[in-house]
Amino acid sequence: MQIVPRSILGVGRVGSDLLRLCRCWCPPGFARRDAPVMASVSAHLNLDRPSHMDRLSRSIYKPWSLIPFACNTTKCMDTDNLRTKVTDESEYHPTVDGIYFTSVLTNSSHRDGAIYNNKLIQKEFLEVDIADCAETRLEPMMFSKPTERCLPDAENCMYHFPQQIFQFFSVRLSKSPISNGPIQLYGYIAARDERDGMLNYVVSYSRDDPIVVHQGDLIEMTGPKRCISMDSIVLIEFDMRIKNEALEDDDQQLIDGAISCSCYNYIAWKPVVNRITGSSGAVDVSLAVVEHAVEATIEVVISQVLSGLNLSLSSFVDVMDVYEEIKLFNGKIGQSGSLRRFVVSVSHGTTMLLMFKLGNNVQGSLHGCANRQMKFQAKLHGHASQQIKLKFATISVKVTWSTIVDYVSSISIV
Repeated sequence: MQIVPRSILGVGRVGSDLLRLCRCWCPPGFARRDAPVMASVSAHLNLDRPSHMDRLSRSIYKPWSLIPFACNTTKCMDTDNLRTKVTDESEYHPTVDGIYFTSVLTNSSHRDGAIYNNKLIQKEFLEVDIADCAETRLEPMMFSKPTERCLPDAENCMYHFPQQIFQFFSVRLSKSPISNGPIQLYGYIAARDERDGMLNYVVSYSRDDPIVVHQGDLIEMTGPKRCISMDSIVLIEFDMRIKNEALEDDDQQLIDGAISCSCYNYIAWKPVVNRITGSSGAVDVSLAVVEHAVEATIEVVISQVLSGLNLSLSSFVDVMDVYEEIKLFNGKIGQSGSLRRFVVSVSHGTTMLLMFKLGNNVQGSLHGCANRQMKFQAKLHGHASQQIKLKFATISVKVTWSTIVDYVSSISIV
């Protein structure tokens, strides 16, 4: 899966000057449409493929997900004749295993304040205070309850409809200054979309409570708070450092800056791993756009825990007829309680799978290992609950479905 660089054409609030300075990445056609279906993955996960009626239902809804509120065509960008020095395709070189470099926007670093003085990004890109690092004020589950406007009914509603949603699948420390030992990592990776322009934190660790990782380890995501809209442009900001000494000034900068992705086409693509290289290492971020999607808010409560619990939790979602994994949690649980709330995007009408790997930790050894799975069909509104009862714990799960937009809020951004 290759990253093809694209220049940004004016969409919504994006000006012509940004076209010359911004560097945008997005996957090529074969990565979006022509990837083969991995039947073995579905078989391993014991997932039933959607029926012909399910596919027909998705086709009926499709025009609503393509309504061009932010631009006059579903193809928001015309890049056939656009090639500049900063977006030349020769700057993007694939590495091993299908990992691709992505360019960081010029003058977008946070530690030296360059991004805060970048008038191009601040005024023309988002028209928000780029120095405001507060979390997005928008909550998940905004449209989880059907209303009297849901016509002809809640599940065939033409007032609330699926959208293209930008999804983080994983974040990994791909290169560390210490190749054979752990580092303490802190900082953030966040996305700004056009819904409110505020930071939606995907990874966020404070210096007082850093995450300990080795080279090659996944960096557990702490967000997003709510789903990320792909209606025009998403700005991804990052500022991550390695804690070395008692003073913050002695810490090493891992990555710092911002990248952008635009809705040059309102279509999905397969998850693509992009390598963000910094002065002291690199981070791999797997991203994709999930088409015709709704927001799934996953709440997990664990009770009746005996002698500690080792838990790994993943969500598998349908992206272009292949089920892709989103790692949600991996760790030890010592007592009853709730995990943090997880928010993922799921194509409407498809099945989301939650995979649990569990074990009872008794005196340092793992006993009673169990793999369990739950299936939830994505809907426009409402919620569903399931429960797993084991000898050493009980796991209760509630999934709440919601669209991220309704008709009135969509037309208001024109």
